[in-house]
Amino acid sequence: MSRNPKSPGPAMTAAIPAAIRERSIVLVGLMGSGKSTIGRRLAQRLGMAFADADDEIERAAGMTISDIFARFGEDYFREGERRVIARMLSGRPHVLATGGGAFINDETRALILADSICIWLDADIPTLVERTARRNHRPLLKGRNAGQVLRDLAEVRNPIYAEAHIRVSSASSPHEHTVRAILEELSQWKA
Repeated sequence: MSRNPKSPGPAMTAAIPAAIRERSIVLVGLMGSGKSTIGRRLAQRLGMAFADADDEIERAAGMTISDIFARFGEDYFREGERRVIARMLSGRPHVLATGGGAFINDETRALILADSICIWLDADIPTLVERTARRNHRPLLKGRNAGQVLRDLAEVRNPIYAEAHIRVSSASSPHEHTVRAILEELSQWKA
């Protein structure tokens, strides 16, 4: 059986302290930073379950995030998001991808920092614009200039994302490179 030399192998995963798997790993960052895609791959490498907070919110509300925003507004959405994330962090450890604004809420951020290992996936604006252009489901970008919106969000949110325990660049290179960088950071992480 051949193994992709660019993907983290058993030796890399074995270097991750077992205590890491005793806490959820929460990915934060701007929309398009790769939280869901990278989170799925990271969970697989660590032998952990994966969950996407946005999917859980939609399931709990019985409607899409776009519909929640349109019908009830962002404040209502953020309160539901906080409750869903709190519930998810109270269960078994897993890898959790959050929405771009989840970590901005003071209560949600405090919960994530206290109960998990928080990783900020940081990406440059051109990469975020390219990635977000692939799908049109993002309420904050509807009918607006994606580059400008993302620059404005980065200016406000990046100093808050910087509170995460770990920061990893999510460059335009293949997601496997970002997964490898996360695994390297986790292998050295001390609570």
